[in-house]
Amino acid sequence: MIRRTRVSTTLALLVGAVAASTGCISVRKSGSGQMSSARMSSAQMDGMMSGWSTASRGAVVFMRGKYGAPAAMTADMAVWGRTGPWKRTIVFAREYAHEFPMHHTDVMQQWIDYKAPVGMFDELAMYDGSVVLERTAGEASARCDKEGANFLALNLAHEVAIGQRSVDDARRMYGEQAMAMMAGRPAPYTERLMFSPMGNTNDPDSPLSAMARP
Repeated sequence: MIRRTRVSTTLALLVGAVAASTGCISVRKSGSGQMSSARMSSAQMDGMMSGWSTASRGAVVFMRGKYGAPAAMTADMAVWGRTGPWKRTIVFAREYAHEFPMHHTDVMQQWIDYKAPVGMFDELAMYDGSVVLERTAGEASARCDKEGANFLALNLAHEVAIGQRSVDDARRMYGEQAMAMMAGRPAPYTERLMFSPMGNTNDPDSPLSAMARP
């Protein structure tokens, strides 16, 4: 619990740093408990990642090559703000084993504004456990090892959400597109988001009537 709280606090501070920064920064805790930042060189970034997994380092190299240096970085994660279609991207030092559609590790989580029907949350969880819906914030994210796989996960999640595909059909299609991507064959679901951006996606819900009384 202590570890989770510390990581959550760091993540919140990093996201704030992303909004205010355009360069690559490291984030360090000062003696007063406040967070300070300083610009980092590529060598310093590489040094910070010395203990990271191969997949995590590879994801940072990809993101840095395509979108530039991260807006913020700690020993646990590298964070980008708005890049391409993404609201934010985080590459984590820690990797999680994921066996669908085949063994790999999840290290890179990417967010978009998205509102899915509440009645489809169970289906989306059954489709892919690395697709995360945040109803209150109005966001969806995918966490894999490559940007193309995150495009793929979210494109098929959208088709499940709108009733265009069943869970089983989406999982089958995921495997087909992933294999095509790995073989260098055309795999359009891995190349970009195939649905239009959404607006006003947050859902503040409503108060319980008993608790709303003065």
